[in-house]
Amino acid sequence: MIAAETTNIALQSLAIDFFRKSAGSWNSQRRYYSLNKDVEPQEVESLLNISFVEQGAPELIELAESHALENLEALVCGTKVTWESNYTNQNRKSVTGSTVFGIQGNILYRDRGFATPKPIIAICSFSNPETMCLRTEYNANVFEEEIKLVGDRYRTRQTIISRAGQEITIGQYLEKRL
Repeated sequence: MIAAETTNIALQSLAIDFFRKSAGSWNSQRRYYSLNKDVEPQEVESLLNISFVEQGAPELIELAESHALENLEALVCGTKVTWESNYTNQNRKSVTGSTVFGIQGNILYRDRGFATPKPIIAICSFSNPETMCLRTEYNANVFEEEIKLVGDRYRTRQTIISRAGQEITIGQYLEKRL
């Protein structure tokens, strides 16, 4: 029990540092590759605003409530992300939105998923202090994501989406701090 608790505290420290370093405005360019269809990659450019959220902040209390956590101040920190996205190679209108993340132990709580408006959780780990890895499962899909800080000005992300053990989509992102 003590080893697991120590591991969770170390992971939470990494997450706090990672979230603090991610705070700011970012230009995100990404491509989604469909692996089971012969279609052109989907290209999206987004303006992201990421805010660090302290433990006990109203956003985290609300997130804890949505996940029915007993201790509403259990989330040690989090981020709020807002975005405006434009599809560059398709005739679609702009998309805006926001999401809140909070962490406790190795669980990352989120108010909504990539493909669902419902609250979801992800298992969080770090391959090194600059690289957060997330694994999320819902609606028969598995989302494996790696977010890497590259110096102070860049982040890369990669998401692999699988269904029934078969990879169906890869998303690759380059984000530059504004």
